[in-house]
Amino acid sequence: MNRFRSYLAFGAVMLCASAAPGAQSDNPNPTCPVSPNWAANQVMTLTPIDRSDQRVLLAEGMITAGLANRLRDALQSDDRISEIWLRSPGGDAYAGNEAGRMLRSEFPGIVTRIPSGWACFSACNFVFMGGMVRIVEPEGQFMVHMFTHTGNRDVIRQEVEAGTENTVELIGEIEQSSAQLATEDNDFLIRMGVSRRLLREVMYATQAVGDGETRRCLTQDEAYEYNVANVRE
Repeated sequence: MNRFRSYLAFGAVMLCASAAPGAQSDNPNPTCPVSPNWAANQVMTLTPIDRSDQRVLLAEGMITAGLANRLRDALQSDDRISEIWLRSPGGDAYAGNEAGRMLRSEFPGIVTRIPSGWACFSACNFVFMGGMVRIVEPEGQFMVHMFTHTGNRDVIRQEVEAGTENTVELIGEIEQSSAQLATEDNDFLIRMGVSRRLLREVMYATQAVGDGETRRCLTQDEAYEYNVANVRE
């Protein structure tokens, strides 16, 4: 397995909606809050509850391998669930991608929602976009960050210090993995009906690493412009 696979697994993209009015913004990333509201659970919890006149599934915490199966079990065991509400710092992008594809193919009527004040970050975006109907409430946070394995600077420094051959090998692995990652992102967006302009104009316009802007939080209008969200309330 590629030595960088573990880094890739923590999200090709981190998707979050702009900072709530009055919230402290992140200076290097002025469209985003300093402290997004995502759950700290190390494994995403799936909790069915009644809210008003509907049954919803609260999905909160880190996305890890096996989430697709756990989501399938939760939805099959309670056919009253009509929506999934997401609050997550992300996690395993491959697990998120798998969960999103599963939702679209097996539960096409499910609604995915980012409630006001909650943040859907990193691999969470794949799960969210698996909903046929997608809602980002005002002050819901949908954060975009082009995340790659190059974010681990210690690994890069170690390879460079080891000499030319190591550096050449490192660059080759980065190029190969990045190309594969871009292809998978593009394919997922097409399948989910999200505009590919999101990749070109937002995701790939941010920095992967560095002291400049590495995150950008979409406004409500941007979320609908790119068809990330497709129903307004």
